[in-house]
Amino acid sequence: MASTTPDPDQPKRKRGKLYRTWQGFWLLFLVVSLAYAWYCFYVPSNSIAWADDFASAQQQAVQADKPMILFFSGAWCVPCRIMKRTVWADEQVAAKVNKTLVPLILDVDDPNAADLISRYGVRATPVTIITDPQGNPLESRVGGMSKPEFLEMMEKVK
Repeated sequence: MASTTPDPDQPKRKRGKLYRTWQGFWLLFLVVSLAYAWYCFYVPSNSIAWADDFASAQQQAVQADKPMILFFSGAWCVPCRIMKRTVWADEQVAAKVNKTLVPLILDVDDPNAADLISRYGVRATPVTIITDPQGNPLESRVGGMSKPEFLEMMEKVK
């Protein structure tokens, strides 16, 4: 006759397997979270000839008779970083911007940009404004944009 006494090690084996499953889940969660955080904050370099400040951008725009593009951004702004990665780093966009516009990035946390922030009514980031050489807005967009949306915005100005 077979013994019906329960195996005392059975709960330990079951708990050990469950523990390893959860341990694997949290390890995978950590790796995926870190990869996503890196992806959100990664910004490649781009070949756009950004102006140093508003005065020099406006001077270049007047001399070349080109509109300016003002990109209001912040170091902490994830949608800004995504746009820098998906729009500004694109070679087609860079070529068009360098050929037809005078580009300028403005950091909303920079005290030197306070006058421009109030002049253009910037209350969120990212904000992209295309202006004439004198600084009068021609087209603007609040929020992140994809490459096709940005190229469409540029076409409206022509």
